[in-house]
Amino acid sequence: MSRLVAVPNVSEGRDDAALDAIAGAFARHADVLVRTSDPDHNRAVFFLAGAPGELHRALAAGAVECAARIDLREHAGMHPRVGALDVAPVVYLDDEQRGAAIAEALLAADAIGAAGIPVFLYGELAGGRTRSELRAGGPEGLAARGIPPDYGPARLHPTAGATLVAARPPLIAFNLELAPPATLEDARNIAALIRSGGGEGIAGVRALGLRLERRGVIQVSTNIEDHRAVTAATVLAAVARHHPVARAELVAPAPEAALAGWPLDVELRMPAPIEALLGR
Repeated sequence: MSRLVAVPNVSEGRDDAALDAIAGAFARHADVLVRTSDPDHNRAVFFLAGAPGELHRALAAGAVECAARIDLREHAGMHPRVGALDVAPVVYLDDEQRGAAIAEALLAADAIGAAGIPVFLYGELAGGRTRSELRAGGPEGLAARGIPPDYGPARLHPTAGATLVAARPPLIAFNLELAPPATLEDARNIAALIRSGGGEGIAGVRALGLRLERRGVIQVSTNIEDHRAVTAATVLAAVARHHPVARAELVAPAPEAALAGWPLDVELRMPAPIEALLGR
């Protein structure tokens, strides 16, 4: 069987030494193909590939290293989070991989829980429960709601919080930088319009308006849940109807189909597509 993919998100985007150590932990059981980080979000995203039956060990090893390196009580960043290893999705690239990805995600949840970090399932493993539901109010909000973890200790880890685990298709996470002059209010208004359920809502799109102080930019940060139905170019066009877009960036590798129709006159910073990374 072909290798499986995982895209763990870590609540650290400023300390390169910590990220190097976390990458080393992942690499004990998987190939670390891409790592991106952002100091304003204070978050890093890793793209791992590993064999079925082995990839979950990489996620558990990374969770242990994250717990040793990251203290959420001292964390400051713009991205919502509930854990040091915040989310650990196993990604299936086609329907043939779905069963293997579900099995690997459940193995990862069990292994991370056994390491002392409570795990909450989301997505199809949890009846459609979303990351946003679990993240509302941060670790404190999750603890206050009294939702029992699916694996691991009954209480949140005092410094590492909890980890959210899923098996899912690729999620397209990309950020659009508004051309100056732009305000935080502009970005928030656009995000509210284009997100699923908004006034011009695009189904399966989540969006936030942000100001990145360290980089001095105004950003519309988006997630596309089904790239076969909505491309990055579709979201770009929706944002550009309200404000010019200076450039965009992909947070993690995406399938080539997600980038279909991207206009040449808008800069898109991105890792190599998933197909190129995996030799597919």
